[in-house]
Amino acid sequence: MSFHLVYFIPILTNKEPQSYASCLIHKKTRAMSYYPDRINEHFLKPRNAGEVNGADAEGSAGSFLCGATLRLTLKIDEQRIRDAKFKATGCGFLIASASALTETIKELGLSRAATLPLSAVTDWFDEFPADRQHCARLCHEALNAALANYHNTAREEWTGDEALICTCFGVSEKTIERAIESQRCCTINEVTRACNAGGGCQSCHPLIVDILEDYWRTILVKSEK
Repeated sequence: MSFHLVYFIPILTNKEPQSYASCLIHKKTRAMSYYPDRINEHFLKPRNAGEVNGADAEGSAGSFLCGATLRLTLKIDEQRIRDAKFKATGCGFLIASASALTETIKELGLSRAATLPLSAVTDWFDEFPADRQHCARLCHEALNAALANYHNTAREEWTGDEALICTCFGVSEKTIERAIESQRCCTINEVTRACNAGGGCQSCHPLIVDILEDYWRTILVKSEK
């Protein structure tokens, strides 16, 4: 099945790009581009363009700087990304970055995906200009938003008797509180060592901080009485 993607690319002249125009690119179209070869390859034939059917998570990001937008959808099973697709409006660097990112994160565990460096995207390409790094960062923002969406939904749908805090390892609020009390934990790292909470994607770190602060505030109040 053929598809069309709408992008905005510079019209080339014998000097510098002078203006921008909307360009419909068919998957079999050959078009000149001012992009480096590897970028151009992913721009003209992006991997994973579209939307995941029955997605378990979605995340979006946008840039006021250039008006680009990106929407990422994920299929997740057993704490692992099984499929990833994107829809985007923006320049070739953004399209290529999203193409590379979705290829990279397939079959990655959620904790690994959450800590991917920017180079996981830019290293796909021989040339990635410094002034276009924001395109790769936009992809990371969309990925982080999708992972946060997944974990927040998991917490909301949790049917256990205790509040679920760490969805990566299934650690409840009471388990964390007991670990803090028994191990005298004062930091997130200490909580992670005690009960694994926070050792995955790290989206629960703010919640763990709240639990730590509440516990030690209560201890302080009791000691002052």
